[in-house]
Amino acid sequence: MKSITRLKPYAEIMQQLEDCNRVFIVGCGTCATVVQTGGVEQVEAMKEQLQDSGMLVTGWTVIPTACDEMTSASTAEHESAIQSANGILVMACALGVQRLNLYTGKRVLPALDTLFMGLEESPGYFVEACDQCGECILGYTAGICPVTACHKGLLNGPCGGTNKGKCEVDQEKDCAFTLIYQKLRDLGRPDLMKHYHPPKNAQACPRPKVKILEAKETEQWI
Repeated sequence: MKSITRLKPYAEIMQQLEDCNRVFIVGCGTCATVVQTGGVEQVEAMKEQLQDSGMLVTGWTVIPTACDEMTSASTAEHESAIQSANGILVMACALGVQRLNLYTGKRVLPALDTLFMGLEESPGYFVEACDQCGECILGYTAGICPVTACHKGLLNGPCGGTNKGKCEVDQEKDCAFTLIYQKLRDLGRPDLMKHYHPPKNAQACPRPKVKILEAKETEQWI
């Protein structure tokens, strides 16, 4: 599972940096590297582009995984260059941006937009796999999530617009419920298509914290 991101328009990046003239750039060696939005090549390209725009880049790094504790060690390693900057441009997902914000005491600015959590179907091609809704129904839908696989996010289907197994919103896209039916049929459980799923409960996944009760009856907050 990867966090799928895309580079913000350069004009938007510069607008965020309008009161910063010394910038430290941070990339991510995991998701952003795979998606080619924040790996070494992209960070070096951003460095050159900022310098061409008159910015002073005090340094840069690509943290192995920007959203975990590796961030703390990396910021300590580059403390001098970070402290001499008045803005940190983060070429990682929103989790990486928030993680950097915990350790630097500097303005932390995203260079990327975080789109979704996805799986790589083929090299360079990612599809949204999970909406993290807190009410998983994959057991009824043959492991295919209709919330993400259906353009309309329907829980019950198909809708009246499906045509020869294709979606009316995108005629190049397979109808999610056609795929679900075909898989359930192959599994010998097409009857599960008749199971009604009520509207999602927006409180199923409370924020900002979720309390998980582990098997040994201890509580862990994440």
